[in-house]
Amino acid sequence: MDKNHQDYKKILRNLQIELVKLQRHIIKYDHKILVIFEGRDAAGKDGTIKRIVQHLSPRETRVVALGKPTERDRSSWYFQRFVSHLPAGQEMVLMNRSWYNRAGVERVMGFCTDQEYEDFMTSVVTFEQMLVKSGIQIIKYYLDITKAEQKKRLEERHTDPLKQWKVSPIDEVALKHWHDYSAARNEMFERTHNPITPWHVVRADSKKDARLNVIRHLIAHVECPDRDLDIAKPDHEVVSPYHADQLVSGRIAE
Repeated sequence: MDKNHQDYKKILRNLQIELVKLQRHIIKYDHKILVIFEGRDAAGKDGTIKRIVQHLSPRETRVVALGKPTERDRSSWYFQRFVSHLPAGQEMVLMNRSWYNRAGVERVMGFCTDQEYEDFMTSVVTFEQMLVKSGIQIIKYYLDITKAEQKKRLEERHTDPLKQWKVSPIDEVALKHWHDYSAARNEMFERTHNPITPWHVVRADSKKDARLNVIRHLIAHVECPDRDLDIAKPDHEVVSPYHADQLVSGRIAE
């Protein structure tokens, strides 16, 4: 094991100890935490979530990764199938993709109509703010990678037998629709970033840096008197609040 990996494992362990402290506080004070992970295909959502929940209680920690909507889902209010997965008191829920699938994959791949898309975009912020008023703290992350890095990771899925379960028809056209996804992402940021439920952009070409800094950011943004804020300071070059200037400066991959 090289020194860099040893350092990574040590830092990760210390941060996971802080996450356990955080969970004890959430349980004690009946907090409700919802963490949303969006991003490009192969951006590292699975790996980041895995490191967050690795040592947390499975009774109070849930990972939600919904599959293709059923016929009943398609005939229901769009948000309905997500509502049953929202956190109750003492719980932290991590959504590996969320209702924002409508602003990304569904929009780009034509899985929703223009009217369904517009209905979503005009109601999602109100929906989230209603959840916040009910006592749910929402933290939204968008994991961003470059086109070259996505190409490399998608190719690895085909060659690594332990990653082949991740291969999907959507992967096959991710690179082809790169610019379409960029446009959909940019519109999502423009229309849904707000002071109450803001977006946080994660530069995720380095998986390890992304994982460590998302955990730091999460610890820093969920209230817990016992947390060690000295080790929970995210690198702002890795995780930062969304701002339109990032699209011009190149901080967000185009």
